Amino acid sequence: MAKNLDGQKAGFGTVATHAGKEVNETHAHVQPIYQSSTYWFDSVESGQAIWKEERDGYIYGRLSNPNTDATAAAIAALEGKNLTQPPYGLMCGSGMAAISTVILPMVNAGDTIVSQQAIYGYSYNLFAYHLKEKGVRHVVFDGPNLADLERVLSETENVKVVYIETPVNPTMALTDIRGVVERAQAVGARVVIDNTFATPYLQRPLEMGVDVSIHSTTKYLSGHGQVVGGAIITPYEDVYRLFTTALFHYGGVAGPMDAWLTLLGLRTLHVRMERHCENAMVVAEFLESHPAVKRVYYPGLESFGQHELAQQQMDDFGAMLSFELQGGYAAGARLMNRVQLCELAVSLGTVDTLIQHPASMTHFRLSPEDRAMMGIGEGLVRLSVGIEDVQDIIADLEQGLTG
Repeated sequence: MAKNLDGQKAGFGTVATHAGKEVNETHAHVQPIYQSSTYWFDSVESGQAIWKEERDGYIYGRLSNPNTDATAAAIAALEGKNLTQPPYGLMCGSGMAAISTVILPMVNAGDTIVSQQAIYGYSYNLFAYHLKEKGVRHVVFDGPNLADLERVLSETENVKVVYIETPVNPTMALTDIRGVVERAQAVGARVVIDNTFATPYLQRPLEMGVDVSIHSTTKYLSGHGQVVGGAIITPYEDVYRLFTTALFHYGGVAGPMDAWLTLLGLRTLHVRMERHCENAMVVAEFLESHPAVKRVYYPGLESFGQHELAQQQMDDFGAMLSFELQGGYAAGARLMNRVQLCELAVSLGTVDTLIQHPASMTHFRLSPEDRAMMGIGEGLVRLSVGIEDVQDIIADLEQGLTG
C-alpha cells in the first residue's frame, strides 16, 4: 500500500484511495501507463540480479509490469485489510484466466475438486469437462448445505480444492465461508472462493481462513464496464509462487492499460459500493411489494432465507439481486423489451443498472428442468443495480412491469 499508510489502522476508503502507489517509481500523482513489451538492463550483472530475483526490476511484459504489480498490490491490501501481514496478489487477463491459473497447478490426474453445484458456468465447465479429460475428478455439493459438503468430503478421495462462490449467480444463495473452511481444513484441502459479487468492500474471505480469493476485475473492482481482467489474492508465499510460475507459463497476465484502468476504478470502489448497496436495498423493497413479482432474492431482505448468514459474513448486502415474475418466461421477456433506463446486457458491476433474463439469455441452452434444478425459474430476472438516482431505476422497472 501507499508510503506511510498503515493499512491495518487506515479505513477501507483510505486504503482504496492510496494502495499501490509505492510501485510508481516516477512519483507521478497518477501512475503512468507502462505500455512496453520489454525492459532494458543497466548491465549484464544488473539483469542477472533481476532474473535471479536478487533485486526488483522488470524483464518482459508477459511476466509482469509496474501497472499489474500496482493494481495487484492494491487489491491485496483491500482483501487483507485486517490481516497481520498483507497478502500477495496477481493480475490476470480475465476472471477465467485467474481461475485457470489457480486451479490448474493445484490438481493432477487422480485428484479431486469439490465445488458447490451452482457456480459460474465457465468455471463449472472447466472443472466438469476440461479437467475431467485430464483425469481430475469433479464432485459437487449443495452450497448452502454444510452437511452435504461433509458427506461429499467423507466419501471422496484426494480432495485438493474446495471451490465456492458466494453470493452465487443468479440466485444470490450464500455459502457459509467459515463452515466450508473448517470442513476443508479437516481433510487437508485448500479453499478457493470467487469473491466477485461481494468485493473486498463487503466480504474479505482471507480473514475467514480462505486460502485463495479470486475476482473478475471486469465487474465492481474496475466498475465502469471498459475492462476485462482478473485477480488472484492469497496470504501464502508458497501458494503465490506456485501461481506466479503458472501465470508465466500460461501467459494469462493482464495488460498495462487494463491494469491501469482497474486501479483507477479501485480508487472509488468504496464510494460506488456504498451507493450500489443503498440503491439495491430500496429496489429490492420496491420489488418485494410489487404485485407482478412472486419473490425477490436479495441478502439484505429479512425474507431472504440466509439473511442471518449475510449479516455474519458480509459488511453490507451488495448490489446484485434477482426476482421471479408471476408471469414466467413471457413476463421475463416482456420486461426485457420494455425497460428503458436499465441496460439489457450480461455482465454486472458497472455504474449503470444492467438487467438480464437468464431463461432467454445466459441459460437459454438449458432445458426448463435443468434450470429449475439450478433454482433458475422461467420468470427469474437478474438485476445489477447501478448508482443512478434510485427513483429513476424504480420508475423504469415500474413502467416495465405494469405497462
